[in-house]
Amino acid sequence: MNSEEYPVKEESPTAIELQLGKRISKLRAARGFTQDQLAAATGFTKGYLSKIENSKVIPPIGTLIKIAQVLETDVADLLEPEEVDDQSDALCVVRSWQRESVIKGGSSFGYDYTALAHKRHHKQMEPFIMVFPSKVDRDIRFEHEGEEFMFILEGEVEFEATIDSRNKTWLLSPGDSIYFDSRIPHRGRSLNGEARALVVIYRSQSRIIP
Repeated sequence: MNSEEYPVKEESPTAIELQLGKRISKLRAARGFTQDQLAAATGFTKGYLSKIENSKVIPPIGTLIKIAQVLETDVADLLEPEEVDDQSDALCVVRSWQRESVIKGGSSFGYDYTALAHKRHHKQMEPFIMVFPSKVDRDIRFEHEGEEFMFILEGEVEFEATIDSRNKTWLLSPGDSIYFDSRIPHRGRSLNGEARALVVIYRSQSRIIP
């Protein structure tokens, strides 16, 4: 199984998750891609992409970044609520009560992502609050273009990365941070209860703004 491909989620999708599949399908068609062509460009299978578009699978952020890059858009365009006020390409303010839990635990093997800058479009950084699961399938690793910064807010995280074909593990506590190349296979899980981190994904790639 591809490290980015996941089983069908069992719980009902949220409104944003339902919008996600529809938006990807609509944008794919607008860009002139068939599912086969998008699969070839992203490296995912056609069956997996079909499940995403039909909201049967909710992909992790790394997968969304790959899809967004190929479709010449950004993750904010895929994940924002139907109505977003005070949008600006120069500045955006997201109040604490306006945060959006865009991907809930259970849909991506327990990873829960809360967007922190969903109002800002055409950006090169994607900031999130991420809640780590306590269990991660031993065969699952994440990898995508760009760089990633992680600052532990709460709990303890066991972070694992594959460097030079060797798996290395670090125990991260509140206040610890880690910055790494997102192309290396990586993953994290919580130890002894809930663990949360501020995660910022940076991707620098020239693209056409739709």
